[in-house]
Amino acid sequence: MCRLFGFRSVIKSQMHRSLVSADNALVRQSEQHPDGWGVAYYQHDVPHLVKTADTAVADSIFQRVSGVVSSQTVVAHLRKATCGELSMINSHPFQHGRWVFAHNGNVPDFEGYREDVEALVAPALRSFILGDTDSEVLFYLLLTNLQKRADLSDSDPSMEVLTEAARETVDAIRGLTGRDCYEPTDRADDEALYLSFLLTDGRAMVAHQGGKPLHVSTHKTRCPERDTCSSFAPVCEQPAQSGRVNHLLIASEPLNGENVWRPMKPGQIVGVDAEMDLSMVAREGTPAQRESTLRTAG
Repeated sequence: MCRLFGFRSVIKSQMHRSLVSADNALVRQSEQHPDGWGVAYYQHDVPHLVKTADTAVADSIFQRVSGVVSSQTVVAHLRKATCGELSMINSHPFQHGRWVFAHNGNVPDFEGYREDVEALVAPALRSFILGDTDSEVLFYLLLTNLQKRADLSDSDPSMEVLTEAARETVDAIRGLTGRDCYEPTDRADDEALYLSFLLTDGRAMVAHQGGKPLHVSTHKTRCPERDTCSSFAPVCEQPAQSGRVNHLLIASEPLNGENVWRPMKPGQIVGVDAEMDLSMVAREGTPAQRESTLRTAG
């Protein structure tokens, strides 16, 4: 299926290595995920999106964007289509206001459920659904559930609020389809329910492992900028000993380099709020069950 990449940091960072130059960088993965790509990055808290239906490995624009993007928040996506035609409008990430969303997964037989799912989306948000993918409808359902708890223009949504909205969204899809995205299945990918996704407003970022692998990193073996970076701290090179981290990376596959990666478990939600306070909630957990480290994530 698709490939996801999310980055959130206390400092602006260049994404060229993760997206292009590493041995298993996202652009290399596009050889198996050829149905479009997109990169969203934030400048002055404003999201900027570049996306197309072309294949990233053959697209010079992907190379150019990856070479110039330097941001504290980046979301990238490679599409392998299971629902919806190949077009720019169906490529991820999707954006509404400050919010950016990317999905790796599938709602099987979605056309049979589309009307029921869209009925759960707030009417004021429903009119912004422009494409024909399950992922875009999922995004607006997630925003609907977030809107019940917070103003979508709120610059500091809590991880509790984001976690609750994500859980409600996933549970709604599981209930409508009668399928579980957390249990192993022998179904083909296009016949199984998968709901792994990333959501950010540029400051907070949250990831949900919904059956398709996601990996998380909050520290490196050794930071190559440790002697020059003004934000360098011990937390950059070891598992966090408190809630605060200096960076969070989420990826479908661990990327080569200094970052230490751990797999997320099915149903797990990992994210940071606007203050880079780390939260990890297990499938059976509640938003109040916060952890200051990821030692139990793998």
